[in-house]
Amino acid sequence: MCSICGLFAPRRITPERAGLVCRMGETMRARGPDKSGSYSDSDVAFHHNRLAVMDPARGDQPMTVRYGRRAYTVVYNGELYNGGELRRELAKYGVRLKTRCDTELLVYAYAVWGEDCLSRLNGIFAFAVWDRAEEKLFCARDPLGVKPFFYALPEGDFCFASEVKALLAHPGIKARIGQTGLWQLLFLTPVTLRSVPVFEGIFELEPGARLSVSAMGIEKRRYFSLRAEPFSEGRAECVAHTRELVSDAIRRQTESDVPLACFLSGGLDSTVVSAVAARAFSERGETLSTYSFEYEDNEYAPTLFQPNRDDGYALLAARAIGSDHTVLVAPNAAVADLLGEATFARDLPGQADIDSSLLYFCREVRRRHVVAMSGECADEIFGGYPWFYRPEMLERDFFPWIHDPLARVGLFRREFARPDEGLSYLSERYREVVSSVDALEGDTPEMKRSRIASVLSQSYFMQSLLERKDRMSMACGLEVRVPFSDARIASYLYNVPWEYKFENGVEKALLREAMRDLIPEEIYRRKKSPYPKTHSKEYERAVVSLLRRRLARPHSPLAALADPEKVASLLDGGEDVTWFGQLMARPQLVAWLCQFDLFCEKYGVEFVD
Repeated sequence: MCSICGLFAPRRITPERAGLVCRMGETMRARGPDKSGSYSDSDVAFHHNRLAVMDPARGDQPMTVRYGRRAYTVVYNGELYNGGELRRELAKYGVRLKTRCDTELLVYAYAVWGEDCLSRLNGIFAFAVWDRAEEKLFCARDPLGVKPFFYALPEGDFCFASEVKALLAHPGIKARIGQTGLWQLLFLTPVTLRSVPVFEGIFELEPGARLSVSAMGIEKRRYFSLRAEPFSEGRAECVAHTRELVSDAIRRQTESDVPLACFLSGGLDSTVVSAVAARAFSERGETLSTYSFEYEDNEYAPTLFQPNRDDGYALLAARAIGSDHTVLVAPNAAVADLLGEATFARDLPGQADIDSSLLYFCREVRRRHVVAMSGECADEIFGGYPWFYRPEMLERDFFPWIHDPLARVGLFRREFARPDEGLSYLSERYREVVSSVDALEGDTPEMKRSRIASVLSQSYFMQSLLERKDRMSMACGLEVRVPFSDARIASYLYNVPWEYKFENGVEKALLREAMRDLIPEEIYRRKKSPYPKTHSKEYERAVVSLLRRRLARPHSPLAALADPEKVASLLDGGEDVTWFGQLMARPQLVAWLCQFDLFCEKYGVEFVD
């Protein structure tokens, strides 16, 4: 993977402005530690940091190709998984490729098919192509939003980057957060709204969207969304079709010119990915490496959300598929110490130790491997979360993974947070999402609920997980692939009847049945258990101490904005409740407040009405 950034300013690119784009790119050097490159002419300036995965010797960017009498220059972050098909198709149009890297495939695909190239790409991507003859900058993001793309319009120019920190390096772009951005921080994060920016004037190109910029202005539209269509397959045919789609997606993503491993928790999703990958490796005469994650002194107690530990299941799965398995253990001190780096990697206060521990684990994996595969996105696509099958969770007029909308905002001064207005505003945004879900007139109530839960999960909850995985891994120069985030799988599953997905009241029953012969029986029957969190009292004491120290500083941003009595009550041992997703409880709330304070200080955030 890589980082990209650029500036489009027709007839106004000077050496100084090209230099600014390079400085913006340097803020993201961790995403591409192997090589950096730049390009500029009178209209555009690009910068690229490369993590070399395919054809390391010849895939440098920005890359310029000529087709016919026209020249095209691209900066691209991502991977294409249908390279063989694209090579054969492009050859029919007289294209003679000089590399084995997918960057060349991508830019030629645009040169040959124009904007219609997007319908031919299977992969994850965010890119910008300078079409010199048309004097147009064409930008696009993959269908499910695995790779990031942000943009802003400073001084009438068009500026884009893989991460917000690069845009904030532009002198015309400030870290200003208005009321709607603040409500997202205090009610929703790590989830954010797709169409409403957190930072004023910094926009996110939505998943499945493309954007064209020229002297005539900006034109943006969606090229992919979940569409309701009639479903005619019987159960057996559906199981076989699912197996084919999942297996093909995983196998395609095992191709790499650098060492590749799998994250293996011993849960259904990661075991499926690892099992298919292990078979592909074995056919090449290789052994797959796998990793599972645990915490130092983890005082684990079973809960509804985490009914059992991962470690035993991970070892069971590794033995069954024949992988070279490593158990990584995160020290409590590291998990606490990395809260700040995790915040800066994400450019927002995110998921506290769920982020910082992943950052630690990715650094350890990167010592031996450059690419990893992970089981993210199966729950959102196959219906693994409680809100898919508990109707009351969708009927609260608020995002169902937020168990208590007032848990965080209630810790801040009312005149600053305006919680009642915020709750009303975000509830209305929720209702808008629900009302826009594409459905068929003949859908059963269960099927309609399945569609609503799918759209909510994939458009919001899954985006926060993909963002976390991208930022924490790329901050270490590690590429993580997520095979379930294949648009073919998402489109197909959106129309599969709910009774197939939830057969006998079992979450993800269809995925279990489709891949049953590849996984141990114990894992086939294992109840869903999310990415692990630490239950260590030592970690809890560490973050409480950290927050006390930060609040005691003379210029703590949080101290000026928080309700001191409520924060003091929290620090003294307030009620321990799960307030976000399945993992975020009191220790994570304390850690999130540390991240909020660090974030405001590091970015010089200005809150504006």
